[in-house]
Amino acid sequence: MDGDYVIGGVFSIHSNMHTVKHNYTTMPEPLRCTGRIDSEELGFSRAMTFAIDSINNSTKLLPGIRLGYQIYDSCASVPMTVKVAFQLTNGLDPVFYIPDNCSQSGMVMAVVGESGSTPSISMSRIIAPFNIPQVSHFATCACLSNKQQYPNFFRTIPSDQFQAEALAKLVKQFGWTWIGAVRSDSDYGNNGMASFLKAAYKEGICVEYSESFYRTHPRSRIQRVADVIRRSTAKVVVAFVSFGDMSLLMEEMSCEPSPSRQWIGSESWVTHPDMLKFTFCAGAIGFGIPQSVIPGLRDFLLDLSPSEVAASPILTEFWEDAFNCKLEKSAATNRSLCDGTEDIKKLQSLHTDKSQLRVTVMVYNAVYAIAHAIHNAVCQETNSTSQCDKLSRIESKQIFTQLKKVKFSLNGYNVSFDANGDPVAKYELVNWQKSKSGIIELVSVGYYDASLPVGQELCINKNITWVEGRTQVPMSVCTESCPPGTHRILLKGKPICCFDCIPCPEGEISNATDSTDCFPCHKEFWPNAERDTCFPKPVEFLSFSEVLGILLAAFSGGGACLAAITTTVFFRHRTSPIVRANNSELSFLLLFSLTLCFLCSLTFIGAPSEWSCMLRHTAFGITFVLCISCVLGKTIVVLMAFKATLPGSNIMKWFGPLQQRMTVVSFTLIQVLICTVWLVVSPPFPMKNLTTYKDRIILECALGSAVGFWAVLGYIGLLAVFCFVLAVLARKLPDNFNEAKFITFSMLIFCAVWITFIPAYVSSPGKFTVAVEIFAILASSFGLILCIFAPKCFIILFKPEMNTKKHLMNKTQY
Repeated sequence: MDGDYVIGGVFSIHSNMHTVKHNYTTMPEPLRCTGRIDSEELGFSRAMTFAIDSINNSTKLLPGIRLGYQIYDSCASVPMTVKVAFQLTNGLDPVFYIPDNCSQSGMVMAVVGESGSTPSISMSRIIAPFNIPQVSHFATCACLSNKQQYPNFFRTIPSDQFQAEALAKLVKQFGWTWIGAVRSDSDYGNNGMASFLKAAYKEGICVEYSESFYRTHPRSRIQRVADVIRRSTAKVVVAFVSFGDMSLLMEEMSCEPSPSRQWIGSESWVTHPDMLKFTFCAGAIGFGIPQSVIPGLRDFLLDLSPSEVAASPILTEFWEDAFNCKLEKSAATNRSLCDGTEDIKKLQSLHTDKSQLRVTVMVYNAVYAIAHAIHNAVCQETNSTSQCDKLSRIESKQIFTQLKKVKFSLNGYNVSFDANGDPVAKYELVNWQKSKSGIIELVSVGYYDASLPVGQELCINKNITWVEGRTQVPMSVCTESCPPGTHRILLKGKPICCFDCIPCPEGEISNATDSTDCFPCHKEFWPNAERDTCFPKPVEFLSFSEVLGILLAAFSGGGACLAAITTTVFFRHRTSPIVRANNSELSFLLLFSLTLCFLCSLTFIGAPSEWSCMLRHTAFGITFVLCISCVLGKTIVVLMAFKATLPGSNIMKWFGPLQQRMTVVSFTLIQVLICTVWLVVSPPFPMKNLTTYKDRIILECALGSAVGFWAVLGYIGLLAVFCFVLAVLARKLPDNFNEAKFITFSMLIFCAVWITFIPAYVSSPGKFTVAVEIFAILASSFGLILCIFAPKCFIILFKPEMNTKKHLMNKTQY
């Protein structure tokens, strides 16, 4: 149709092109389209004419200016698209001819189309040098956003870059990490799948296989793709495939039963009504162009008169195919004549069914975008009215410039273009659901809006029906998720989604599903049995509430009571010969020191504190030195007493009671000095032992200065050895009650205990170190009290006849 300004339109109304055989002897046949008419593509072309008619009847947009159009069929093939592109740029006859003078006469102002990405690429390369803008309604390849290669390209449908990211987020949303991928072997499929795989890898999704095919490939190639899908372990298949290619694949998949697969579709096929016949794909989900309404379009499509049909070869072919009859002027021979009763309103086809307008709206918006660009170039706004000069001669370059600035709203759509010529990406999430009658229906279950903040783009607002009518999300993973307490170990030669689940090492946990690593607990914490939580380590020390602590405390108390009883017996019989003969003053001091030795072991039981740590070692060291000093004094008294019985000896006057007391005090003061230096320089202190056991904390007293500790023990040992040597020397001296012999036995026990204590103390772990030290204190204390005082108490209590001066003198003489 002629007009003041002409807009071009290119649609793939036929799906194939007649193959031309060149013999190079005659003029080749003109290129022509073959095959059945694609009703949807025909609807696109009719929507373009409807949009131009609406604009021509508008009083606001281009008032007084009439738009015309030139619409061509590209047969969905590159050669025909190239031919059409030259026709649009030059207005020449339909032959391949590049003119010497490329003038503006015959040029269209802009072009709507093409439907496919590959033909759109070919067209853009041809018309771009002429600055003719191209606005596609269905070419979604992300490559077309490259303004260096396709500077004149615009589109009203979002780029596949956005759809690829939306599909990746959708797959991630449902936890699918193991998927299959199929694509059309075309610019649309290859670029779209490349964008999807890039986005999928960022989301941690692995692809088991990625297969490509095209409708012109041999059937064996399509069969191979179908077999790969059937044999795969991935339950989810993402198909970035054009409608024509997907139809062939679905036909092949329906030939043989195959395991159910959850299909994820691109907008090219997932919203196409002709695909809904493949019921085994029920549950498929994917993104489509949001539905919209074009007021008056359906009436326009149904108001098709026979005369209008006869005037158009395309409409004639459509009419004859739809009603299986031939018009009077048609060359069809195998059909009866149309009788005039044919009613297009009763025809069920994509041409007449406009209940779900999606891509058709994109055509409508593309025409209006070009009209707005022309309006801005030739019209002036004055007093809320537009004054347009239809005599103004404008060039397509001006339309190209104005298209970049276009911004308007139409039927609920906001139409504008970014720097790459792309619109704002908005998709509708659709789901193939079976109705009660068993028919597959497209149900909107959510949306994707790239203009929303990160993380909020995808919204699912309705329940989705999955493959085989499931209500729960199917699983599609290479390896089941690793539970908390384990971590993933990648398998050599396998994708990152295939892994083994290994329990966390000792002392480490993982508290998240599919953790890639375990992390250690804090030094005062330890994992539970499942190794998914850190709990505080139990604190352990020798307490009064446990069996070992109770036993040691009982022996300690028993020893103190025994010492008290012995003291009582000795005190009550202090005037008896046996008490008087054994140096009663040193005996009472020894019993007092033994009582303190028994009681000081109690300081080792209970939770360590600063004071208890300092008290336990120093009290033990001082009381034991006091005890050994008393024993040493008694031993020296025995030796001196024997020497004093020799004629002419007056040695006892040099070791009387005063000297005995001074000896005990001197030896004890040395230990007090050692302990004082120890406490001043580096005293013992409470500490948490985290190294002996990994799973618990030992509360113990650190020595502070190891030299101080071993100095205290060494001094006790030195006195004990000295006392033992003197006792051995005096063991055979004539003595009524064999005190020297008893002291020898007691010192022998004392030294044996403390010699064995050293390796036991060093090697005992945790609280048993304290138990060993208490045992050594109690054993040596019991050895002293039993060996030195038990025989005397036995005579005092049970053999009173032996506790006489006469008996004592007789034994001594002997």
